[in-house]
Amino acid sequence: MLSDQDILQCIESGDIQIDPFDQRRLQPASYDVLLGNEFMVFDNTKAAIIDPKISIHEYTRKVTLRHSGDFIILHPKEFILGVSYETVGVSEKLSCELMGKSSLARLGLIVHTTAGFIDPGNKLKITLEMVNFNTVPLKLYPKMKIAQVAFTRLDTPTKRPYGSPGLRSKYYGATGVQASEMARNFTTE
Repeated sequence: MLSDQDILQCIESGDIQIDPFDQRRLQPASYDVLLGNEFMVFDNTKAAIIDPKISIHEYTRKVTLRHSGDFIILHPKEFILGVSYETVGVSEKLSCELMGKSSLARLGLIVHTTAGFIDPGNKLKITLEMVNFNTVPLKLYPKMKIAQVAFTRLDTPTKRPYGSPGLRSKYYGATGVQASEMARNFTTE
């Protein structure tokens, strides 16, 4: 895992890209990322069940907060997708892992339910899979510290970075919040 010094060196070399970068958010072995202003919410009035073989786009809707002071309320046991404010990328020499912030976890917020890994070669706004495990609603504000990313150096650079032909990389270079593309796993090439 990279230290703060390693992270700065990798930013200088281009092996890590964080845009915009704010050195005040650099931690001893991670970097704090902010919450973006786009969310994907699920409309449970349109679907009684989610089938991973079928596109869920008709069961979700995108919410974009546009004004200073806007917030979204995450209700108990509710699941929504969000996105990082920053675009984060790693070269074929590194991987990146998203982790929650302790202060928010102590409020009941989980920021990624399982997919907190950024493959070598990807550069994107990170999708946040957020759940409120508290018993009361929780307000979330764009540009609040929401998570942290840590970087790991690979022993050898990957031969096929994320986005390479043949990998079927569904979220390569994502610039906003995206619903699940799991249904594409059931199609043939």
